[in-house]
Amino acid sequence: MLQIYTLVNFKQTLYDFFKHYKRSIFEKSAINRSFCSIKYLKMVSFGKKLRECRELKSFSQSGLAREINVHHSIIGRYERDEAKPTIDILKKLAFALGTTAGYLLGETEDSELFKDPKMLERLKELSHLPQQDKECILYTLDGLLQNVKARQAFGK
Repeated sequence: MLQIYTLVNFKQTLYDFFKHYKRSIFEKSAINRSFCSIKYLKMVSFGKKLRECRELKSFSQSGLAREINVHHSIIGRYERDEAKPTIDILKKLAFALGTTAGYLLGETEDSELFKDPKMLERLKELSHLPQQDKECILYTLDGLLQNVKARQAFGK
């Protein structure tokens, strides 16, 4: 809301400036067209992501509520962004919907990210290593990834 308000104030200030200095080259309609062409990135709320995932899994609000052992009305409140779940409920929601808590919270747009248990276990092991060992492993991994990308690019 602040961005739109700031943009409207800036647009009006710009219009007033050109009106004040009698710049006939710039018309109000031209200013309107240039500012109306700006597109805003809209962040998807937790509730919208929850509803999207629920509908993809063909759950009703009541069915999802039974699955995670909460009252059915709370699912509706989550979806309308009237309430926020606890961490435990968020984990249950993510598990029941086959996604991650990070996806529901908007931390990532990839709902499949970090769902592979083998990859998660490897990342956990990596996080417990000394910094120098982590850097060596990541350097090697980067080289292997570049190799795979090069082979894919050249079709071999």
